[in-house]
Amino acid sequence: MPAWLPEVAAAVIAVVLAITLHEAAHGYAARALGDDTAERMGRISLNPLRHVDPVGTLLVPGVMILGQLLTIGQIQGLFGWAKPVPVDI
Repeated sequence: MPAWLPEVAAAVIAVVLAITLHEAAHGYAARALGDDTAERMGRISLNPLRHVDPVGTLLVPGVMILGQLLTIGQIQGLFGWAKPVPVDI
């Protein structure tokens, strides 16, 4: 097993958990304020797959990781996003 694998696995688990809880919290807050749009669309969920945005969660971070590894040999920074939680204003 590569020496870096446990560190990468821990980082991925932490990021997935943080994004999932963050996006679910948006839905809970909206529901508490009287907007049930996120709940009706199934977005108040601890299932990480419901929050994955193909571009923001997979493509952009993947390109950034690959680009940094190919150019400077390490990952200096990363940017991405999840699906936004819908609201009805």
